[in-house]
Amino acid sequence: MPLNFVLDPPVDLQLRDGVLTLWTDVSNAGGAVGFVPPVTPDDIRPEWVRHLTAMSEGRIRLLAGYDEDGTLAATSFIAFNTHRLMTHWVWLYTVMVHPRHQGKGYGRDLLAATESAVRGFDGIEAIRLTCRGGTGVEHFYASCGYKEVGRVPDGIRVADGDDRDDIIMLLPLK
Repeated sequence: MPLNFVLDPPVDLQLRDGVLTLWTDVSNAGGAVGFVPPVTPDDIRPEWVRHLTAMSEGRIRLLAGYDEDGTLAATSFIAFNTHRLMTHWVWLYTVMVHPRHQGKGYGRDLLAATESAVRGFDGIEAIRLTCRGGTGVEHFYASCGYKEVGRVPDGIRVADGDDRDDIIMLLPLK
């Protein structure tokens, strides 16, 4: 059963709880979404509040994917670039699919839905994201059309003695 994607879903307690649960579960399953396990929803909450603030200011838009039960199962946060010379591309952040849905093609569906949504934004010519080296996720993004355009060796410190490359990827929309 495919996910139902909604751009800019209503911000309510159900969305808050869904994002906090999803982000916690993805992080604790080893997903590279800004945290290192173990984490709790209380650890995630300050970052969610920062995302909410940016959403309320129109700097970030949320694409939410809901499963057949109406449970939040996937997200991507689309951030507009505020630098006047770079407003022709957006950042993609916090790309997540719940671990119980891994292997169903939902990640590919999420990226396709994100691309479709972004194509509807005026003046946007590309989507840019970064990912943590050592996870292999760059191969997944490449299979979805993203190209590696840069790499910062040891740019991400997961833990003392565990530095990973910060991989920059781009999807041109032209």
